[in-house]
Amino acid sequence: MTKLDFNAEEYEPLGTFDPLPVGEYLVVISASEMKETKTGRGKYLQLVYDVVDGEFQGRRVFDRLNLVNENETAQKIAQQALSAICRAVGVMHPKDSEELHDKPFVVKVGIRAATEQYQASNIVKGYESKDGKPLTEKKTETKDAAPGKAKKPWEKNK
Repeated sequence: MTKLDFNAEEYEPLGTFDPLPVGEYLVVISASEMKETKTGRGKYLQLVYDVVDGEFQGRRVFDRLNLVNENETAQKIAQQALSAICRAVGVMHPKDSEELHDKPFVVKVGIRAATEQYQASNIVKGYESKDGKPLTEKKTETKDAAPGKAKKPWEKNK
C-alpha cells in the first residue's frame, strides 16, 4: 500500500477519449516508432500527432503507415502517405523518422466506425502543409462495404 496525500478536487480530470470531430487539425509529430505487424511479416511506422492549435489543442491522433507489407497496395499507400508528410513538413529525404518531429502540418481526420471489438476512433484521411497546400488524400476504405465492416483497399476482391 502507498500513502497518498492527494486532493482530486484541485485538478480537472482527464478529458474524454472520444474521437475528434471530422475536420482538419494543425499537428506536429511528437513520437514515431517502427513496429512489427501482428503477423510478424511486415512493419509499420506508428506516428503520434499532437494537435497544437484550436479547441482540441493537446489531443492526440494516431496513424499507422504499413511501410513493409506483403501486400504491395498497402505498402504503396503507406509510402504515398509518408511522401505527403515529408512534403508537408519540408523534409524530403529523412534518414530517421525523428527528423519529421515538431514541424507543424495539417491532417484531415475522419472517424472509423465502432466494431464489435473496438470503439470508434479517428483515422487520418489526408495531409496538407500548414499553409493549406493539398498534398494527397490517404485511401483507407472502400465505400461499398457495410458500416463498421469497411474493407481495406487491398481487400476489395476478397
